[in-house]
Amino acid sequence: MSSINQSRVSEFLLLGLSRQPQQQQQLLFLIFLIIYLATLLGNLLIILAISTDSHLHTPMYFFLSNLSFVYVCFSSTTVPKVLAIHMLRNQAISFSGCLTQMYFVSLFAEMDNFLLAVMAYDQYVAICHPLHYTIKMTHQLCAIFVMGSWLVANLYALLHTLLVAQLSFCGDNIIPHFFCDLTPLLKLSCSDTHLNELMTLTVGTVITVTPFVCILISYFHITCAALRVSSSRGGWKSFSTCSSHLAVVCLFYGTIISLYFNPSSSHSSGRDMAAAMMFTVVTPMLNPFIYSLRNRNMKGALRKLLTMNLYLLISVRKSHT
Repeated sequence: MSSINQSRVSEFLLLGLSRQPQQQQQLLFLIFLIIYLATLLGNLLIILAISTDSHLHTPMYFFLSNLSFVYVCFSSTTVPKVLAIHMLRNQAISFSGCLTQMYFVSLFAEMDNFLLAVMAYDQYVAICHPLHYTIKMTHQLCAIFVMGSWLVANLYALLHTLLVAQLSFCGDNIIPHFFCDLTPLLKLSCSDTHLNELMTLTVGTVITVTPFVCILISYFHITCAALRVSSSRGGWKSFSTCSSHLAVVCLFYGTIISLYFNPSSSHSSGRDMAAAMMFTVVTPMLNPFIYSLRNRNMKGALRKLLTMNLYLLISVRKSHT
């Protein structure tokens, strides 16, 4: 093999959305900017509302505030680079920058995964064991759940990042994606990627499927408890409290399974991009709407927060006049 082919790639080109016509690119830039701002505003409002309202200092809202924080970070890992590519017309990302982005995408994806499972368990305890809820869901246990999730997610993300760092990239450096993701990077490598694919299908499956199974078991017990309630209205009320969480679970796992748990030969760049956009861009934006529209406590806390800020703004203006 020639010395040129053996030379290590120092940067990649993220083509993602730049292959679209110019007018469509401008529209996509505007859409991504609006989605990103809505994601930041909505999720930060949820975090502020939960932190300032003492009525929401419960395990359920503690996990929700952590999920909102993860979504802010998740979106900030990918969308700013997309916006920068469109603004600066520079599609290049360094090799180290690409690995860093891949690490954080993997980290926040797994945190999303673990937090959804923990929230399902919280719903299970609240509905199936309401009398023991405060005994079982202690502050210490909630902190252990969150810290344990961060630890495992970090280790998993680090595993994939270190394995990819060992690969050689000696030919094409064009990534047909809008961020550095594992699947397109493996396609570009001129090394043997069987170990990487094996880790995805073994460790990745265990890390992803275990929380999913926990969610299914939790909702199986919740459904049984709802059916046992004598009043059909009471049973529906018990189950409807979980509808917001179920919506996020379906969005997340639907895209994850289609994106990462198919053979690499069955992947197309267009389908992969659409699926990745769902769980890295769209789901973080929808999170505030899903959890606030059907939740009276969240709507009340957000209303109180906005009213308080509006009152402070009026007071400041009056003091300056």
